[in-house]
Amino acid sequence: MKKISKMTLIFTFVFVLVMSQFAYQPGEAVAESDNLGLKAEAAIIIDGETGQIVYEKNADKVLGIASMSKMMTEYIIMESIENGKISWDQKVKINKYVHDLSKAPNLSNVGLTEGEDYTVKELYQAMAVYSGNAATVALAQLVSGSEKSFVKLMNEKAKELGLKNHKFVNASGLNNSDLLGQHPSGDEDDENIMTAKDTALLAYRLINDYPEVLKIASIPKLKFRDGKEYPNFNWMLPGLIFEYKGVDGLKTGSTDFAGYGHTGTVIQDGQRYITVVMKSTNKNERFADSTKLMNYAYATFKKEKVLPANYQVKGKETLSVVKGKEKDVKIQSEKAIELLVENGGKDNYKTDLVIDKNKLNDDGKLTAPIKKGEKLGYITVTPKKGEDYGYINGDPVKVNVVAAESVEKANWFVLSMRAVGGFFGDVWSSVASTVKGWF
Repeated sequence: MKKISKMTLIFTFVFVLVMSQFAYQPGEAVAESDNLGLKAEAAIIIDGETGQIVYEKNADKVLGIASMSKMMTEYIIMESIENGKISWDQKVKINKYVHDLSKAPNLSNVGLTEGEDYTVKELYQAMAVYSGNAATVALAQLVSGSEKSFVKLMNEKAKELGLKNHKFVNASGLNNSDLLGQHPSGDEDDENIMTAKDTALLAYRLINDYPEVLKIASIPKLKFRDGKEYPNFNWMLPGLIFEYKGVDGLKTGSTDFAGYGHTGTVIQDGQRYITVVMKSTNKNERFADSTKLMNYAYATFKKEKVLPANYQVKGKETLSVVKGKEKDVKIQSEKAIELLVENGGKDNYKTDLVIDKNKLNDDGKLTAPIKKGEKLGYITVTPKKGEDYGYINGDPVKVNVVAAESVEKANWFVLSMRAVGGFFGDVWSSVASTVKGWF
């Protein structure tokens, strides 16, 4: 064996030391922290009131949504009731297909009897609490005449609500192959798909446009007319296996294609969050991930006023005015801006003032008259550093900038005197320059 020189040993030691530094990178620790150790393939957390996104993981990845599709069916049903198209106590007669589907093995259903009448409320509760697939089809047929027409409506409504990556092929979220050969759209093995971001947006619109849905979504156990008691599949509700304080909705889903998903709604001390996990590997894992999301949100963020009402941007407190009794006008924010802010990060925000160009003349000035409270532009608020996920509806954080006072239009005499004054001022300036040149 050859002897190893001192230089070789030193070089080897230094090399090992250097490489050991690369073995641990701070960025890796951050990445691990960012994903919270979630097992789900995609996830997101948003503020239930404003839609502000505070966390996301693969939120733009298109995945199967399974029975979380029913949130779209719920939205359309609520809208149809609001518009007077249907009513809660309206009777729905069950046809043979819906009856057969309700008896299909391995599908979530309440038993529905052919030829029997059920109210819209009964069917909606079966859909929202126990994810009744046949009940969902019955409601779709009621609203649109056929499930095929209803699916078309679902896709149209998705665009209207601002969903960007979606495809609905049936009302329930089942795989088309489970629909007894009567799938309304797509291929036999097709399934509804969406992103976590779009799923969160759908949930956001559902509970904000129709907050009453939470009264039904929060029912832990449903007593149906068949005498049976059906537990809510959202096991994070009070009294259920994964009970979490403040959870009051919203929807679960699972198929072989989609894996296990959960859209959760939770409120504590007046702060509501919406969480979405998609493609977990088992039913318990989705609730464990939802718990991590909720814990993270409540432990990390607090609603803070980052911009007060009547705020004036430093150095831009006024705008010049022409043809007014005053030559400028004070401007200020119309109201305060509140954001979910990481603990200790209240001062980590900057403001930008944007004035509406349509309000200005060619010289960049306002023209009188100007009314107090008149909208003149807006102020945006953005983080100085760190991640900014934006808002679920895509709108930036902004508040209107308005006139803090009125500026009346000057009369013809004042305007004339200003013009004369300006003329003689120009003449005097010219004379002064000439005289100065003489000397």
